[in-house]
Amino acid sequence: MNVTINVFIRHCLGDTLDGLRDGLSHFSGPSRAAVLFAMTQDAPIYIFDPQHLLADHEPRLKELFIENSEWRSRPPLERDSLKFSHLVPEKNLQMTGLISYGGRSGAVYYQMWFTEHHPEMCSIGPTERWLEHAAWRFSHDMATESNLYTGISGGFLREYATHAVRDEVVDRMNFLLGWDTRLRIYPILDAILEISRTREEGAWPRGELVFVEPQALSCIPFLAHFSPSEQPTMENIKHVRKLLAAVEHSGLKLVSDGYCVAGIATDRLPAFTITADFRGGHGFLRVVGDTVCSFSDGTYQSTTRRANLVHLEESLLETDLDAETSHAIFKIMATLVHQAEDQKHGATLVLDLEPAAIAISGQSFDRPLDLREPDILNLAKSLLKVDGALHIGADLKLHAFACLLDGRTIPSENRARGARYNSALRFTAEHDKVIVVVVSSDRPVSVIQAGIEVSAACQWKPVSHHVQAPVRLECWVDRKGD
Repeated sequence: MNVTINVFIRHCLGDTLDGLRDGLSHFSGPSRAAVLFAMTQDAPIYIFDPQHLLADHEPRLKELFIENSEWRSRPPLERDSLKFSHLVPEKNLQMTGLISYGGRSGAVYYQMWFTEHHPEMCSIGPTERWLEHAAWRFSHDMATESNLYTGISGGFLREYATHAVRDEVVDRMNFLLGWDTRLRIYPILDAILEISRTREEGAWPRGELVFVEPQALSCIPFLAHFSPSEQPTMENIKHVRKLLAAVEHSGLKLVSDGYCVAGIATDRLPAFTITADFRGGHGFLRVVGDTVCSFSDGTYQSTTRRANLVHLEESLLETDLDAETSHAIFKIMATLVHQAEDQKHGATLVLDLEPAAIAISGQSFDRPLDLREPDILNLAKSLLKVDGALHIGADLKLHAFACLLDGRTIPSENRARGARYNSALRFTAEHDKVIVVVVSSDRPVSVIQAGIEVSAACQWKPVSHHVQAPVRLECWVDRKGD
């Protein structure tokens, strides 16, 4: 492989990885990406990881690709024009905290792409399809070579969200129904986004719109079946949005064959369904009951739209609390956080881990209330709406509500955030054994301890691929081990 080809490979990898990273960051939150590849069966395997996504995975990569040669055992595909667009998939390597997917082709003997497995993902399926397309784009670029290189792979991958969702839905549909299906997925996905941002009398859509195979309509026991001549087409977004109001908060479903809305039915539906569950300003896309992704603001996203409380759980594990108490506190806190999220209002929860509860200015009780009792927990959910914080002790009891958090100014304050957030920073900076969870109506949930937001997402700085180059995996593993 001469120097010119090496420069070309580096350029293609950089463009592809930059587009992949940017696209996934919009779909799932800040994301990194990396790739392992070997151009031919007997060529060295290289790693390209400019943002150190694969750091700490050296032992596993060494085991899979250096100490084991099984990945080289498959014969290479023929490099001819018929093989340029053919990719034999290589599945997820199941490495902790990562999603991986790759393939083999006539142009690239082996490649495996990686990105982060965010804990709040609905499903890893669309992300796997994204990585699969990155592998296909790189194979295509290597097959065309430098004289015909268009440089558009990165642009494709930046805008791949709807395509990734479509590819995942089609894969599931083909597996369950076979290839002979008449459901058109792209128009369905476009209609869902259009409906999601169409208000009716000022209200965002709520209710379930279910898509079934056209030939399955005759098997559905409709409560109300619309006359064929009166069935609104899916292209008539405003009409469909009006009909959706008929199933809002009812448990009923609006049923479509992908072309028209056929009627209203109960849960007695065919085995295969695609469901758009509209929940006001956002919603979820499900295939046969499995959530594939969410949608809001006219885009598809991977998030479950639930707070990621893993940092709270980790903070509790570092305390002196026994496992049973720690688990009970986490369940109570998670229940209250999700209540505030569902009701879309801000809230502050002060978790006081001192043996004797500290004094906080607020509305106290004649005796603390045991949050293990369902009625008390429901009361706490209601008290979340009152301005101020809930004061929860290590004894699993609610000590006060409407609490005011004070403290001296600290360097880590963020004026772009509200008083609730910055008050929590100040308060925890002066109380070592206090964890504060701040739920904002328009931002992710923040877990704050010792004056620092421990749940802050790491905004990975872009790294220009022009100052990076792939390195041989053996060298990378040895360097990391030093």
